[in-house]
Amino acid sequence: MSDDKPPADHVNEGDGNDGSPIEENIKSRTTWLRLVFIVVFYALAGVASFVASAVIVLGFLWVLFTGETNVQLQRVGQSIASYIYQIIRYLTFNSDEKPYPFDADWPSADTD
Repeated sequence: MSDDKPPADHVNEGDGNDGSPIEENIKSRTTWLRLVFIVVFYALAGVASFVASAVIVLGFLWVLFTGETNVQLQRVGQSIASYIYQIIRYLTFNSDEKPYPFDADWPSADTD
């Protein structure tokens, strides 16, 4: 490789650029704060999934023993499903709005 063409990942020291974008991202407080929120919301998604599983089992048992659906369990299930959806959107960088309890209210049980 010749000296007049440095490798593509080479950063020129004297080009007026104070740092590479990677270096800026690594030093960015908002990037590391996002990681903290990712960990928190990943844990909350696990808890919400556990609660949703309990709602599913209770809903099935309710139908098994009564023959009809429980409206309250349906509403709780819809609300938890919406919450998990908000978390997934945040974790996958499809939304910058933090789900409940930070930027958003707890999702309603209304279907769209």
